[in-house]
Amino acid sequence: MPDTGAMPPPMSPPPPAISRQQKAAIIVRLLLSEGAELSLTDLPEEMQQDLTMQMGSMRSVTRETVTSVVEEFINELESIGLSFAGGLEGALNALNDSINPQLAERLRREGGVKRTGDPWERIMGLEVDRLLPVLEQESTEVAAVMLSKLSVSKAAELLGLLPGPQARRITYAMSLTSAVTPAAVQRIGQALASQLDSVPPKAFDDGPVERVGAILNFSPAITRDDVLEGLEEEDKEFAIQVRKAIFTFANIPARIDPRDVPKITRGVDQAVLVTALAAAEAGGLEESSEFILQNISKRMAEGLREEMKELGQVKDSDGEEAMSAVVAEIRELEAAGEVFFVVGDDE
Repeated sequence: MPDTGAMPPPMSPPPPAISRQQKAAIIVRLLLSEGAELSLTDLPEEMQQDLTMQMGSMRSVTRETVTSVVEEFINELESIGLSFAGGLEGALNALNDSINPQLAERLRREGGVKRTGDPWERIMGLEVDRLLPVLEQESTEVAAVMLSKLSVSKAAELLGLLPGPQARRITYAMSLTSAVTPAAVQRIGQALASQLDSVPPKAFDDGPVERVGAILNFSPAITRDDVLEGLEEEDKEFAIQVRKAIFTFANIPARIDPRDVPKITRGVDQAVLVTALAAAEAGGLEESSEFILQNISKRMAEGLREEMKELGQVKDSDGEEAMSAVVAEIRELEAAGEVFFVVGDDE
């Protein structure tokens, strides 16, 4: 008897063989059609170009081919247990917060690895003191692009720190930046970021003048004078700079605005202030003592003078400590921006 069973349906022909580039183009096109937001900027430019050209050369793909490519893509994703970002760049990015920053920068330089992402974001986040040396050394055209990309306040601050002729040249060059292409701006940003990365990290936040000056500010007068005398013998120019960085009780009349004296005295305990003023008068610093007394209320000044008379002779160590306390208060107010030192003609 003939077999009357139903015949199985004919199998559909397998989808034609397609390249991995075509598969990638199908996946990207499918994701975009579903409204997914893709960021492919981290891919090498050559790969971005190949993907764009591949998508431009394709017309239509059968449903069976799309289904096959998606299934293969999903299977590959599910089979991955762990993935590592490519190369040294990926390793450095992954370990960014876990290894020594100085080591990371050294490995980046030695391996020729450029930072990913927008270099201008990094540049715009840097402080003025880091940007100024680069701005001073760059060509007028590059400096104009750099200032154009920075915030208005930071660009204005940098411009104000440059010599007048250079600032004028850069300002004029900024009027010509409208013709600069985005690609050129990106290349300039990458070059500047690389240059900034190549600057070796500093062990100290402040320069030697500021560090020595800060130490001597709170050293006993005899020590301070002895050190400065020795510095002048070894390096006169350095000693001059250190003297400018030092602020002592003796500098009060020359460096403090009379209007700021009440603000300073309010922050010092009255007993400490009386000791400091009495010690200053007895130690040859009458000018500083009188400057303070003449720039506060008359009633308060009279009260302080009475207490100074009652206090009598002050021990050198107590007087030094009290005057240091007044100087420390001035320094704190200056650091907080509530007091500004008067700049002399020789500074």
